[in-house]
Amino acid sequence: MRMMGGSNVSEQDAHAQPIGDLVSTLRTRLTQGLSDEEARARLSQHGPNELQERPRPTFWHLLLGQFNNFLVIILLASAIISLFLGEYVDASAIMAIVVLNAVLGVVQESKAEEALAALKKMAAPEARVMRSSHIRTIAARELVPGDVVLLEAGNYAPADLRLVEAVNLKLDEAALTGESVPVNKDAEVVLDREIPVGDRRNSAFMGTMVAYGRGKGIVVATGMHTQFGLIAEMIQSYEEEPTPLQRKLNQLGRWLGIGCLIICGIVGLVGILRGLPPLEMFMTAVSLAIAAVPEGLPAVVTICLALGMQEMIHRHALIRRLPAVETLGSATVICSDKTGTLTQNEMMVVKGWTDGRFFAISGEGYHPEGEFRRDGQPFDPQTEPEVRFLLQGAALCNDAILEPSGQKADGSPTWRMVGDPTEGALVIAAAKAGLWKEELGRAFPRVAEVPFESERKRMTTVHKIEGEVIQRLERVCPSSTGCAAFVKGAPDLLLERCTHIMIQDEVQPLDETRRREVVSANEAMSRQALRVLGVACRPLEAPPANPAAEAMERDLTFIGLMGMIDPARPEVKPAVQMAKRAGLKSAMVTGDYLQTAVAIARELELLSPKGRVLTGAELDHIDDASFASIVEEVDVYARVSPQHKVRIVEAFKSRGHVVAMTGDGVNDAPALKRADIGVAMGITGTDVSKETADMVLTDDNYASIVSAVEEGRIIYSNIRKFVYYLLSCNVGEILIIFLAMLAGLPLPLTAIQLLVLNLITDGAPALALGLEKGDPDIMERPPRPVEEPVINRQMIWGIGILSITATIATLTAFIIGLRWFPDNPTVAKTMAFATLALTELPIAYTCRSERHSLFTVGVLSNKYMQWAVLASAVILLSIIYVPFLDPIFDTASLGLNEWLVMVPLILMAPIAAELNKLVLRRLAARTMPVL
Repeated sequence: MRMMGGSNVSEQDAHAQPIGDLVSTLRTRLTQGLSDEEARARLSQHGPNELQERPRPTFWHLLLGQFNNFLVIILLASAIISLFLGEYVDASAIMAIVVLNAVLGVVQESKAEEALAALKKMAAPEARVMRSSHIRTIAARELVPGDVVLLEAGNYAPADLRLVEAVNLKLDEAALTGESVPVNKDAEVVLDREIPVGDRRNSAFMGTMVAYGRGKGIVVATGMHTQFGLIAEMIQSYEEEPTPLQRKLNQLGRWLGIGCLIICGIVGLVGILRGLPPLEMFMTAVSLAIAAVPEGLPAVVTICLALGMQEMIHRHALIRRLPAVETLGSATVICSDKTGTLTQNEMMVVKGWTDGRFFAISGEGYHPEGEFRRDGQPFDPQTEPEVRFLLQGAALCNDAILEPSGQKADGSPTWRMVGDPTEGALVIAAAKAGLWKEELGRAFPRVAEVPFESERKRMTTVHKIEGEVIQRLERVCPSSTGCAAFVKGAPDLLLERCTHIMIQDEVQPLDETRRREVVSANEAMSRQALRVLGVACRPLEAPPANPAAEAMERDLTFIGLMGMIDPARPEVKPAVQMAKRAGLKSAMVTGDYLQTAVAIARELELLSPKGRVLTGAELDHIDDASFASIVEEVDVYARVSPQHKVRIVEAFKSRGHVVAMTGDGVNDAPALKRADIGVAMGITGTDVSKETADMVLTDDNYASIVSAVEEGRIIYSNIRKFVYYLLSCNVGEILIIFLAMLAGLPLPLTAIQLLVLNLITDGAPALALGLEKGDPDIMERPPRPVEEPVINRQMIWGIGILSITATIATLTAFIIGLRWFPDNPTVAKTMAFATLALTELPIAYTCRSERHSLFTVGVLSNKYMQWAVLASAVILLSIIYVPFLDPIFDTASLGLNEWLVMVPLILMAPIAAELNKLVLRRLAARTMPVL
């Protein structure tokens, strides 16, 4: 509740009050407006009419935030210890990774939220207002509650207004409410207090545009108290939440960090108890700790996400925040707006009725190409007099214009519609029949008109006529002088004024039987969620000198009905089906009417046979707990407000879902912000939705969302492969050192050899795993469980198999080397080093898929892997066979006999991994739980 003009009145209740009461409460005057003194006082009391922005985080705040990660802290500690031990190369490499990760993070996050700035752009900069009995143009920020504002076509409403005058007034509220056509306004009506924003016909809201007519209104809310302000407040009230990937990587970092401390303690303690030099054991323990931490993980994750962003561009999706790539891949629910997202946002006539028969019109949007069909068979509307006459009347009684706007790549023209979308649909339907509005206007020039009025719900135009048209009309009125009125409007009200009907190209009386036939046809089209308009005509004995509705809109001859809809995008239906196969639930969330929403949802098969439908009004009477219990059953939400959309997202999240919210309007911004991943439309979307969203679709194509989900799944899968591979190698290294110490053997690997394995041999193949194209069935699997860690039970089992077999192979080679060369332990260490290093390279190949055989995914299908393995092998062989490197890395040259022993050992781990995948596939085929 806010004080306005010294009296208690809520801006949210203004629509429920009579104009007289509101004028009294706000202490204003409709004919004079506020005085300058009163306006200044109220401006001081309420503040300027603009949106307020909260302070943004500073650069240092963003930078420090990058280091608030357990894994990054472990890496910093590892770098400091390495530097202390003189391992400058290792320390530099780790620090480079940390700095790169921090810089990329700051760059992404420093792109400060511009949603509020975009909202400000939509607010009108100026307003025409009545002040001290004079009409003035003032800065919109100076408006105050009680000001009387004048609206004209093309103006933006500068604040929230209670209308006091509306002359043929229509406002385009699509950006705010999702309503696909301009809304007729009625200043006289007093509405129920609980009525949704989209149904407040006596109000105008900041940022919505006057599409037609003129009006006057009293300012009832300014700044942050407007509907735009409420949205801005909602956007700013939500704190950034960590993405599923960030939560899981933080969990992994803590797990690895604790493991590092335990490893250091146990290894150091066992070594000292055995009498080994404390410094040597300290260095070995630190090396093992560094080996246990996949310091390449932040870099690989960042690189994978960055490459994913580039791939998304090719899939018509622009990513604004790096983690959004993976988050979309983990989505379990897509909450999608209807208008412009599932539909084309272009009204189109799809059905007509005349001469007692229906006919259908095909086509796409505002392109004047389509086919006319009756009973499934195509026909030429030019040869059907009744259809031709209906289309002529609809196009003549019309102010919309269809004009060329350019050319496609193939040279065919593109078109744009100027005017009311409903009227534009009629013009385009006529053009599909070869009846062009411009040509009809020249043949039958308009000489008078009665504009559309919301009270009459009709429009009438008067034309000079000739040819076949006048011949047809003369059968109704033999005294016609070549002039006729065409009327279009709401079928029920139009039918009341008709006395005749066109049947088989003859004008016949409209008896009760035929009247019921028209009503039945109108109801049938309405049940299909079509917006239906009737068309009628009346021959005139003479052109009217002073055209009046009552004089002309009587004794009409009913011609037919035209049914239109904002059609579904043709590519959306298969995308919805693919989403279902991938285990994603899709929910339509729209501000449009229930019947229209249900029709589109059924056409797209988005509404399941058992799916529920809820309206915003029904949602208002359900508490949060009850709503959360049924949210998974609801497929369609209609007539919802911004607050409803946020409730829907939160209800899904309370059930453990990862929610992707798509939208294009200002009304979608709070839900986009609250969702795990906000997806805005790039073509039809407002700047507000784009700046709030995590991802922007450049083609407004629902199919691109599904492609983005696939890319996100591939990226997460690749990150898992990287972790799987690296931990398998690192755990093997730890087991080798630990078991050798327990068995009383010399250390098989030196500290520098461990670092070489960790930074060089593991690094390049691991990065190549991040560039995999994904398993072929990745979109046939259900979404992964939200709470499932990166390392699940299946991965733990696989890591155990790989690390144990690699440990057995390495220790076997080491023991054989000790027996063959008891006086030269360096050869045994080199055999252990080479066996482990060359075991890890084929392991990289088998880690390319967690489920499928290496031969199924293709041995050579990842070219980056070939180069990575080749480079690692060259480095390894150089360390062994380049003489001056031997003392640095404590290695010796190996002969043929040593290699004959090592080769079978090297193949043990990858063969074991492939056998493990075979077992898992068979278990999955038998629908048995996987370990």
